[in-house]
Amino acid sequence: MAIKTRISELLKIDYPILQGGMAWASTAELVAAVGKGGGLGIIGSGQAPLEWLQEQVYRAKKLTDKPFGVNVMLLSPYAEDILNFLAREKVAVVTTGAGNPGKYVNMLHDAGIKVIPVVSSVALAKRLERTGVDALIAEGLESGGHVGELTTMALVPQIVDAVQVPVIAAGGICDGRGMAAALMLGAEGVQMGTRFMCAAECTIHERIKEMVIKAKDRDTVVTGRPTGHPVRILKNKLARQFLEMEECCRASDEFEKLGVGRLRLAMVDGDVEMGSVMAGQVSAMVSEIQPAESIIREVVSGAQKVITDIYNGKVSARSC
Repeated sequence: MAIKTRISELLKIDYPILQGGMAWASTAELVAAVGKGGGLGIIGSGQAPLEWLQEQVYRAKKLTDKPFGVNVMLLSPYAEDILNFLAREKVAVVTTGAGNPGKYVNMLHDAGIKVIPVVSSVALAKRLERTGVDALIAEGLESGGHVGELTTMALVPQIVDAVQVPVIAAGGICDGRGMAAALMLGAEGVQMGTRFMCAAECTIHERIKEMVIKAKDRDTVVTGRPTGHPVRILKNKLARQFLEMEECCRASDEFEKLGVGRLRLAMVDGDVEMGSVMAGQVSAMVSEIQPAESIIREVVSGAQKVITDIYNGKVSARSC
């Protein structure tokens, strides 16, 4: 049984699975591998300068002829330059976070680019739909990195009911059961980040992959709430320092100062103590390093089994 939705048709991919655009983790190598597996790979631009992203886009085009996307953090000082570059390069998809991409939608559409913002509330979803975006990623607080206040289970069906564009579920999804659940909630695709951190083609430091694989169910924590931009990371020395600062009601600029460069320190340099290891609550469900193609195949077949079993009156999905 094939899983075809408006998302797979819109993005011209075999399966409605997106790889989250994780800064310093989603590089051209991972993007190409996800595309080969039938999903949509997404380069994570984060706070990186335009020159770094240009190199990644050019490399991705050499590595794959499949469509791929770029995630743009609209709070980045390089966001406008990056979006202008992406329009010139006519990448297939742009996903956005930390802002409203409305003023760029027409420019990106003119270049043939699909625009898919990440949202964490119904109000934001409605507002962005009015700007003409092509789809929405409804991301629950289970996800790694920047998070909102609602869980995926509560957020996804509310957004599905509130908008007409297709919705992609994100946050807490890493296997076939999660994909099947998202589809049951009305989503037409899923986005996974943490699971792909442990893809063989992901270029993050091996110590970070090991940290994810060893994580237990309560090993993530949300930090930085006083800044207005809370972030979920794996517990380590840096996380403890953030939480101690929150207890002491320290000023938000002190949080910003402590956080500068910490994500790169983790993902590139492999610092598992003072690096910001952005990973989701499903870290405890990731048990091995696999090729991206195998991850996608496993998730799709698992979802197919769950859906088939439910249709046939079976309710156990333990092995999926």
